[in-house]
Amino acid sequence: MADLPTCIPIITAVELAIVDRLTRGLGKMVTEVATYGGEFDDEELDTVVRRFPAAWVTFGGVKRTDAVSTSRAKWKAEAVFVVMVGARSVRNEQTSRHGGPSQLEVGTNLLVSAVRHLLNQQDMGLPIRELQPGSVRTLFNTRVRSDAMSVYACEFRTAWVEDTLFLGAFPQGAADGPLGSLFEQYDGQIDPPTPDWKTTLLSYFLKPGTERPADATDLVQMPQE
Repeated sequence: MADLPTCIPIITAVELAIVDRLTRGLGKMVTEVATYGGEFDDEELDTVVRRFPAAWVTFGGVKRTDAVSTSRAKWKAEAVFVVMVGARSVRNEQTSRHGGPSQLEVGTNLLVSAVRHLLNQQDMGLPIRELQPGSVRTLFNTRVRSDAMSVYACEFRTAWVEDTLFLGAFPQGAADGPLGSLFEQYDGQIDPPTPDWKTTLLSYFLKPGTERPADATDLVQMPQE
């Protein structure tokens, strides 16, 4: 069996970092924090509701990408991540949102506040812009069998910088870091490493635009390791 890729995409890294922070921060407020796997599309939704209160994390997409400089060598990707929180109550729909007299009856309103407090302005040690709170949307306020359920989606905006290849170039394998190694691992086309810059020739012209030879030159050689 081939080795698994050593490069962790930034999207995956952010998802897992959010899951980890919420797992540690929310504690016993929830039964689980996980990446979203289509739980609310499942025909066995009543089984999912039994796991409430819970939270799921998913990638909401890159909404915009802008060049960082005029050279267009780097691009800033503006992205959204979504945390869905769900709670249930055997009493009524209001209790699923507001919570009940028991500590175990955690409402979604409390979970929304807790999630935003834990994630606002956090980068989890990753090379991203700190998470910025976005909209909070209602996904469900309904009943499943005898349980009232409430689910909200909390959006968080962030951004990261992506490098680009030169026009017509391919990655240079390990010389480009973990992402370059990924292409090499999967037998993608690889360019040879760019040669080290060893010598620079500077020519000085007192009257530019003429055919006469340079009036002075400097040869700058980089030190050899």
